[in-house]
Order: sequence, then C-alpha cells, then structure tokens
Amino acid sequence: MHDRDKSLRIPKTVDDAEGKINSIQDEVSIGHAAAMARGQRFDKTQAQKDASWRDREWESVCKIPAESSDLIVITVIKKLGAYIILVTQRSPAKFRGVFVNRMQNFVLEALQDLLRANFLRMDSGENKKERENLQKEAIIRLKMLGYVAMVAESAGCILPKQYKQISVQTGEAINLIAAWKRSDDQRWKKNRNGF
Repeated sequence: MHDRDKSLRIPKTVDDAEGKINSIQDEVSIGHAAAMARGQRFDKTQAQKDASWRDREWESVCKIPAESSDLIVITVIKKLGAYIILVTQRSPAKFRGVFVNRMQNFVLEALQDLLRANFLRMDSGENKKERENLQKEAIIRLKMLGYVAMVAESAGCILPKQYKQISVQTGEAINLIAAWKRSDDQRWKKNRNGF
C-alpha cells in the first residue's frame, strides 16, 4: 500500500488553469465510455475532431471590424448576430423552424431596436420615452434569445460551447444597454436642470 501511494503523486495544491483541463484523449475516452453505457456506436475520429475543435466561428466573427460610428453595444450585437447565423447553419434541419429562425430573428430584431434608438435624438420627452422603449424591447428580445438558446442546446440544436458563447455575449449586450439607458437618464436630467 505504501508503494502505491508514492506512485500516485497527488499534488497538494492545484494551480488555476485556463482553457480546457481535459486533454483531447480524455474527452475522447469519456465520450467512448458514455456511448458504450448508452449502447450507442462511437466514432473515434469524429470525437477527436469535436474535442480539438475551438470556437473558430467566434474567432472569425471577432475579426469583423467595428465601425467607428457604432456604439459598442451595437457592435457586440452585430457580432453576436453573425455568430448565431454562422453556427446555426450546421444545425440539424429538424430544428430550423423551431430554434434557428427564432434565435436569428431575436438577435436581428434587437439590433434593429438599438439602431432605431440610436437615431432618436433626445430633444423631447416623447423621443426620450420612445428611445427608452426601444432599449427595453432590445433587452427583452436578448433575454428571449438566451432562453431559446438554452432550450436549443439541451435539444441538440447547438453545441454547449456555442450556447456558452451566446450566453456570454447576450449578457454583455444587456449590461451595455442598461449602461446606455443610465447614461441617457443622467444626460436628460442634466439638460432639464440646466447644468
């Protein structure tokens, strides 16, 4: 027993790790064991490709240059829209009408709401109210996008890493819209009070 303890060499502390902790071989072995437990066939070659796959779609979308005239939130949503369109191209056909169209429509409609809000000048109470409503509509659409993406991932329409990317970007966009709305409110109060 004593010799076995020495051969294990369990570390006393584990350093923080970024990225994947499991190796490609670990992920392939886990997938093989899970397939055997379910009584399913296992394609080792495909599993190795899937395990080594990085989020190339997001990397390619991030190369889209930002327009200097766009707000940061608009750029974030443009990239999110491009990403969703790119990753859903490979979704199984049975999900196209259920999840794919909904996700694409939610992100594009949120972008449209924000573009319309950005073009509204806050020179009257009516315009401020309409701008605020458009910002709220965009937040609602993004929250619906997050929900549909979650259901789509659990149904097998998108991969877990794609759902994670959509969630992260959706959360960032919602936070940026909230910050934009707060900035509008402060500017409106400042202009109304004559400061």
